[in-house]
Amino acid sequence: MVADHVVQLVAFAVLGLALGQTAGKLLPLESTRPASGPLGRWIVRRPRSGRVTAPAARWAAPIRRWLSRRRTALPTVLVSATTGIPPSAMVSLAAGTAGLRRWEFATMCLLGRLIRFAVLALPAALA
Repeated sequence: MVADHVVQLVAFAVLGLALGQTAGKLLPLESTRPASGPLGRWIVRRPRSGRVTAPAARWAAPIRRWLSRRRTALPTVLVSATTGIPPSAMVSLAAGTAGLRRWEFATMCLLGRLIRFAVLALPAALA
């Protein structure tokens, strides 16, 4: 009886954490959309000379290309949210500049976070 209650509390905590982190990842996604302000323009800015103007442009360009195709974008967001490779903060920024749909990003991010936190928390709750 007590074990069932603990599992329910852990499941509720997993859901809350996943929702909170997904909401947190939507902020960089929105802030880097091309029409949304200076952060998006800073990341997609082209170098004037031969060197990279924005440090983020070095890692954002290849991921942005990867995220611009739906067949690779959704699995990339899911794997990133589940494993942390590539870092989900980086994927959130690049997904905004690549124009990934908000609801698709949020769905894959939430699903990945649910999987990640369930794998981490539920075995401890069942022990």
